[in-house]
Amino acid sequence: MAHVHTLAERCSLAAPIIHLGATSCYVGDNTDLIVIKHGLELLLPRVAAVIKQLAKFAEEYKSLPILGFTHFQPAQLTTVGKRACLWLSDLLMDERALSRAKDDLRFRGVKGTTGTQASFLQLFKGDTSKVRALDERVAQLAGFDKRYLVTGQTYSRKVDLEVISALSGLGATVHKMCSDIRLLASRKELEEPFEATQIGSSAMPYKRNPMRSERCCALARHLITLHANAANTHAVQWLERTLDDSANRRITLAEAFLTADATLLTLLNICQGLVVYPKVIGRHIAQELPFMATENIIMAMVQNGGDRQVCHEKIRVLSHEAGAQVKQQGKDNDLIDRVKNDPYFAPILSQLDSILDASTFIGRAPDQVSEFIEEEVNPIIVKYADILSKVEKPVTLNI
Repeated sequence: MAHVHTLAERCSLAAPIIHLGATSCYVGDNTDLIVIKHGLELLLPRVAAVIKQLAKFAEEYKSLPILGFTHFQPAQLTTVGKRACLWLSDLLMDERALSRAKDDLRFRGVKGTTGTQASFLQLFKGDTSKVRALDERVAQLAGFDKRYLVTGQTYSRKVDLEVISALSGLGATVHKMCSDIRLLASRKELEEPFEATQIGSSAMPYKRNPMRSERCCALARHLITLHANAANTHAVQWLERTLDDSANRRITLAEAFLTADATLLTLLNICQGLVVYPKVIGRHIAQELPFMATENIIMAMVQNGGDRQVCHEKIRVLSHEAGAQVKQQGKDNDLIDRVKNDPYFAPILSQLDSILDASTFIGRAPDQVSEFIEEEVNPIIVKYADILSKVEKPVTLNI
């Protein structure tokens, strides 16, 4: 009412009819929908900028072998670029979810106190067509081509839930990606950007803490939790509406968009400066590859006239001996040296280098990366081409 009186003082001719037939939700809910739409229009190009930057990284390192991990235990090899595509795939789903949320948005329009448009029907002396025309015109002036034809006093808080769900899903994606980066940083295989004068720790000057990724995880975790707010708020709206949504929504909607924006800015900065350490990656592969290559060694021996069962037992014994050296003595994996020193394997010694070539253990990973970027990533980059130049500029963070 303070707004109504203030506006009436400034616009005296309109004073008698300001807010006539309307309720506060005509102002508040419609404004929220405009702001949500604009917010999504700001966030989507940021998502696309991260996708584009990460796609460049994936393409560059699509053929660089790296240890894969299942259960956080070394598994078959993958490539640095293929792993980045796992992150990319999630981001593409987020872009789709946010785009769908934006495209599904409609305008509340002029619906009255309980959504029946009774007051407007009275104003137009029972002329339904004029009420409908006013509803359409107000929506068009606000930039919407669709309206919610059925509402209570408010538009359904399910709309908020759909939008927050998409933003919360983005938070989950970012948290998973940045957790992976933190794990890889602890192995010194990959690092986020680190400034020349950046302090990693006030106590330990040698440290290079992944603070950007940690910041993203902290923000993303908050973003994830906001989903429960939106879900619970929708669940407790009685009949045509209750007011216990208001204070919660003022916090939840604003924080969701601001948190997503800060998270995406930080994530773009990370993606613009990711550093890969191939030598460290190679050393880690060398520690595990001998065990992974045992099946190929058995195959080569059989092809050279060996007995599969005999060879399997030989490899089993040598593998356990090498494993004991690693686990009990803290030494490097010497399985291949043991194979070379066993006369039984003499027929395939000349083949060992090719058997142990890491690039032969990555399957179709490089092709998968190229196909994925061409078929699924590039169309998204093209979709936002006109605006990407404005949002993909190098991001500088205050450390």
